[in-house]
Amino acid sequence: MALTMKDTFYISHGSPMLSIDESLPARHFLQSWKDKVFSLKPKSILVISGHWDTSFPAVNIVQRNDTIYDFYGFPDPMYKLKYPASGAPELALRVKELLMASGFKRVDEDRERGLDHGAWVPLMLMYPEADIPVCQLSVQSERDGNYHYNLGKALAPLKDEGVLIMGSGATTHNLRTLSKNMGSAGGVFPWALEFDNWVKDALLQGRYEDVNHFQEKAPYAKMAHPWPDHFYPLHVAMGAAGENAKAKLIHQSWELGSLSYSSYQFTSAT
Repeated sequence: MALTMKDTFYISHGSPMLSIDESLPARHFLQSWKDKVFSLKPKSILVISGHWDTSFPAVNIVQRNDTIYDFYGFPDPMYKLKYPASGAPELALRVKELLMASGFKRVDEDRERGLDHGAWVPLMLMYPEADIPVCQLSVQSERDGNYHYNLGKALAPLKDEGVLIMGSGATTHNLRTLSKNMGSAGGVFPWALEFDNWVKDALLQGRYEDVNHFQEKAPYAKMAHPWPDHFYPLHVAMGAAGENAKAKLIHQSWELGSLSYSSYQFTSAT
């Protein structure tokens, strides 16, 4: 019997420091993934990362994923970390097939790209053995939430094929507002907290249409996301779960005053 996945996930990967900073609660949350959150071992993993932004949907088709260090000015040990998960070429082509069958007229293939830190940093903590094939799918930040929700809907059949669908971004993502004075255990800016709470309430109440139109509906939406690339992976995970899916907050913590690590699990109704 084929492995089926009723759940999709949205992970806030926050700062690249998540890869080495033991003081971050989100790091310990991800390290407990298989014990406390999701014990099934997927056949393969599809990651929708806010760090791959293209004009049209794109999948990476590689045999072995390189580790991309798409961050600057961080401690040297971070640039020595590796996550050598194999690629998932068959999954990539299946993603392309599903999207095009659903009306997405163009899906590009990237045969060189590996895993950006929106993918490998959380996966390194969740599945440190790197023994599950991984494929990435890009976001299109010039489109809207409803577009990405429909992108997710097109991918829903993958859950019945043993694929773990995971969006990776940040529930708030305004890098200009980060405050070292507030640290990981300090306070939170009121605007960031208000936006984060609005997202939580909307998701837990099943108001997915409001989340699709967060830029008009949510307080401080433009402050929380000056550019929406890190929020759209949430819409993909939400859409893949289905309109009657139940959302669950699985982690909540903060860093630097305005960087939310709120993460969600979506369980399909059927």
